[in-house]
Amino acid sequence: MVHTASFNNSIGFDEDLKIASSILRALAHPLRFKILNFINENDSVNVYSIYSVLNLDQSITSQQLRILREAGVVYTKRKGKEIFYSLQISQLKKIAEILSYFEKT
Repeated sequence: MVHTASFNNSIGFDEDLKIASSILRALAHPLRFKILNFINENDSVNVYSIYSVLNLDQSITSQQLRILREAGVVYTKRKGKEIFYSLQISQLKKIAEILSYFEKT
């Protein structure tokens, strides 16, 4: 409990909690986690690669990617008509850092 009190006094902690909550909600879905894992294994992938390799509907894939984008877990880069997805490592590190506070005793 002592650690929690010190978090509440830190500048920006409430904002960090909002970010963490959004990211955790995005990561909580098994399909989104599977998509993230695929992106991680391939560094940068387009939507077609994601839905064809993972055997998903294009509309479902796009829907899940939108949620991941909104949570700040992936970012996009347009190359011509294609959009490529990559992990937003800084956001994933931030969530890991926030969660690590809770393991301190």
